[in-house]
Amino acid sequence: MDTETRYNLALDYLYSYVDYSLKKADQLAAANFNLDRMRALMAKLGDPQNSYPVIHVAGTKGKGSTSALCAAALMASGRKTGLYTSPHLQDYAERIQLDGQPIPHDILADLVDEMKPAVESIPALTTFEITTALGFLYFARAHADAAVIEVGLGGRLDATNIVTPRVSIITSLSYDHMAVLGETLAKIAGEKAGIIKPGIPVVSSPQKPEALEVLVNVAAGRNSPLTLVGLDALYQAGQRSLEGQEFEAWNPGLPHQTFKTPLLGDHQVQNAVTAWAALKASGLDLDDSHIRAGFASVKWPCRFEIASRENPTLIFDSAHNEDSFEKLTNTIQTYFPGRSVILILGISEDKHLFEMLSAMEGIISRLIITRANHPRALEMEKIVETAKKVTGRYETAAPVETALDRALEVARETGDIILSAGSMFVTAEVKTAWQKRNSTK
Repeated sequence: MDTETRYNLALDYLYSYVDYSLKKADQLAAANFNLDRMRALMAKLGDPQNSYPVIHVAGTKGKGSTSALCAAALMASGRKTGLYTSPHLQDYAERIQLDGQPIPHDILADLVDEMKPAVESIPALTTFEITTALGFLYFARAHADAAVIEVGLGGRLDATNIVTPRVSIITSLSYDHMAVLGETLAKIAGEKAGIIKPGIPVVSSPQKPEALEVLVNVAAGRNSPLTLVGLDALYQAGQRSLEGQEFEAWNPGLPHQTFKTPLLGDHQVQNAVTAWAALKASGLDLDDSHIRAGFASVKWPCRFEIASRENPTLIFDSAHNEDSFEKLTNTIQTYFPGRSVILILGISEDKHLFEMLSAMEGIISRLIITRANHPRALEMEKIVETAKKVTGRYETAAPVETALDRALEVARETGDIILSAGSMFVTAEVKTAWQKRNSTK
């Protein structure tokens, strides 16, 4: 059997279990999340997650970028580095990376076959739990020197929360997945703070007071040294261009260090400083030269990714809640002042669409509503109901490839920026369509 057939059969096996990422909000809220199944599975596999040091990352926004920054710095230090993130953009194997490369399809298939007896001995496992175990096992078999593990959902009951990390990170907290995590920022913070382990250092990005109070109290209760970016780790933004941005970071009373990252936007400076502070707190003995080299070389697709500078200007982004739409609007106005946006938009059914669109209202010249090929994608008709309240300049186009074609047509007339946002699933499909279009030229 050829490798791709075996790989697709392995994916079919993973998806034959309950995949809550494909479920609607009410089903997600009713889910029986606990860590007992995960602990039992990892014990049967020999607890591979304990064989390398881990950096554990939770948060509402910025956790993927912060994870990528940490992993890039570890790689720059010469360490063989695992990175576990979700969801994927174009290929499931992207979730499990070693030294920046997705797990090879043949190895994923081999490991799934090897894990089947253990998996089938434990009732009610989920796709995410099995995939997380697969990542932990792959990193151990590959003799990783360190791994950066991104939380999937929440923190306290997330499948990744069986690790004992060198440092825990909590990035920017805002409202998302409220049916599962709670209706207030304090409740959401409480779920995210579930990754804080007794005596293990924790680093937090700047937070709103309601969330910060929870993190401070949990860290104190667990005797976990807490570093707050903006208070204990200071920073200042520097020069910026479409190639990247510079910033300084320092601890009070110590020399300033200068860094550069290709990730754009003020929020990415915060993410980078959070990663810097966490790497310093991890005890992994990274010096600033390693961190500087890693930050300068980091790659993290579809986070204000400028796919084309002109004719058209095309940007892929993963913003999918009100807070991230505000940050996205600020980034566009910073790097493309005075420009308007043709927004290709699709969202999942549990998002606050009115607030998201309102955050970008002043710069949207045309809204092209579409729907990803995903079970949680909201119907275009429901998006239209809300869009009418924000803008009169909207239209629908599906599938996503058709929406891109329409955006390109409008951009040829107006010269406006084409932006894909609202759902990572939509942006992934826009990116695939763009790559397909360019490969046939």
